Amino acid sequence: MTSASEPDFPEPHLLVVDDDARLRELLRRYLSDSGFRVTAAADASEARSNLASFAFDLVVLDVMMPGESGLELTRALRAEGRVPVLLLTAMAEPEDRVNGLEQGADDYLSKPFEPRELVLRIRNLLQRRPAADPGSTEIRFGGCRFDIGRAELYRGGDVVHLTAVEAGLLSILAQKAGQAVSREQLSMSLSGNIRNVDVQMTRLRRKIERDPRFPRYVQTVRGTGYILKPD
Repeated sequence: MTSASEPDFPEPHLLVVDDDARLRELLRRYLSDSGFRVTAAADASEARSNLASFAFDLVVLDVMMPGESGLELTRALRAEGRVPVLLLTAMAEPEDRVNGLEQGADDYLSKPFEPRELVLRIRNLLQRRPAADPGSTEIRFGGCRFDIGRAELYRGGDVVHLTAVEAGLLSILAQKAGQAVSREQLSMSLSGNIRNVDVQMTRLRRKIERDPRFPRYVQTVRGTGYILKPD
């Protein structure tokens, strides 16, 4: 994933955003040593400047920053595209984590954390990015169509922006359209975290259903998981 203004690097390009200079440098060194290409930013403003110049494969983003917070930047990134976002947060309460997911984060890690776990979570997110397939099939539901190979959702002629996790969940459901898919299977798009499946499915429904409170296409199968019911 590269822009026209930068050369083709084989390593995934990460943007690390944290106002703690010491932690930012430690992350830059550790992630570089782990095989990633890393660009670091001290705040949301510097991050936006980097995002305007380069195409990143993933953003590692601190929640608590002066000025524009990590949650605010996450929400903006979700509105602009589908680059995966991994939040770093000192807030360990479940509601804080759920709030981060609702703003569009693909995963989160509480501080302090084990650097090896951070690398594992990053690699899991990168592996879940769907590969483009020009010969892929489409599935239609309501006013939407989903290109399974490209993992792209359209409403009419407009692209509906999905997070990497949302695209992964919808891909799994689309490949088994009309069949119930267990939460365990769906959790593959969430690093095996079954507890977050329901949160992410609620977000996905908001982008698909006319009334998410009464879903017609992404339905809950009690005691099992979810099912996608195409036209």
